[in-house]
Amino acid sequence: MTRKTVRIAMNGVTGRMGYRQHLVRSILAIREQGGLDLGDGEVLWPEPVLVGRREHALRAMAEQHGIEEWSTDLAAVLADDSVDVYFDAQVTSAREDALKQAIAAGKHLYTEKPTATGTEGALELARLARAAGVKNGVVQDKIFLPGLLKLKRLIDGGFFGDILSVRGEFGYWVFEGDWQAAQRPSWNYRSEDGGGIVVDMFPHWEYVLHELFGRVTSVTAQVATHIPERWDENGKPYPATADDSAYGIFQLQGGAIAQINSSWSVRVHRDELVEFQVDGTHGSAVAGLRNCRVQHRSATPKPVWNPDLPVTESFRDQWQDVPDNADFDNGFKAQWELFLRHVALDEPYTWDLLAGARGVQLAELGLKSSAEGRRYDVPELSL
Repeated sequence: MTRKTVRIAMNGVTGRMGYRQHLVRSILAIREQGGLDLGDGEVLWPEPVLVGRREHALRAMAEQHGIEEWSTDLAAVLADDSVDVYFDAQVTSAREDALKQAIAAGKHLYTEKPTATGTEGALELARLARAAGVKNGVVQDKIFLPGLLKLKRLIDGGFFGDILSVRGEFGYWVFEGDWQAAQRPSWNYRSEDGGGIVVDMFPHWEYVLHELFGRVTSVTAQVATHIPERWDENGKPYPATADDSAYGIFQLQGGAIAQINSSWSVRVHRDELVEFQVDGTHGSAVAGLRNCRVQHRSATPKPVWNPDLPVTESFRDQWQDVPDNADFDNGFKAQWELFLRHVALDEPYTWDLLAGARGVQLAELGLKSSAEGRRYDVPELSL
């Protein structure tokens, strides 16, 4: 076996998502399996270089995981010709400038979303990357999750017939932080710091809908800040200036309609933290992060509305589980492997900065829709 090293500057991995999903469960997991098999006796070995602002946190993380290099000097890391890829998991407000620096340094890019704070900024990044000739990718992890992979299998197999509608429910109760610590960082609830559930989740819904059902052609949204005051990591109260809930209706190319509720102010009464129900002329499915259940038209019962009598049947029991039929890897790791193969072998890769710009655009138009009380068409983006 020949081992080829790819050096990855990982910025923002002291944060929850950057550390848990991208460093530990993706890059370090690839190393634990012996690297990424490229075929023909060649293995790609990812070598992370940790980047961030907190020196003590970086040092401790590097020592814990046996990582040799870390730095608080992004410019110096980007100036290092041995670094091949720049990855960004910082807060949104810091991301756009850092990505521009990485493009100027000629680094391939892989980044969390949203890629920028506005559509024009996101498109500029895509244009700059294309002009520089650097490969680029945006994290779109939900489509690599077992439940949605099963859902895609059903779509590709023609299970639904004509797809009529998609209904999504996402969210959970994020503690306010006064009597119990919040499980999300406080900046998520300050619009001045790039927070808000629309800018966080609408980019996810854009690529899920686009990949599985068709491009979003219009959006109608209503957003709310249901919890107006929260407490930060130091136990101090602060005004929540960002939206914590969003209720969206999305017209899809081909005629289907999607409705998705997103909320950090809802208590969970469903099997998984996100679920999508898809209804078609030939059958329906409910998919979550891991599981998927179906009901074919041949097995659809005949409910009768009668509020005077108690329900005598369990509607949930009338659905059938979709089998795994495959071993599903961590969704973040699976996409990392595809991107690294794109970098190393130039294999096709579609989840790029232009795809990321579509997510930013949908979030921007969703916020405008709510502010102005109107539906917005979603123009198709191009470079």
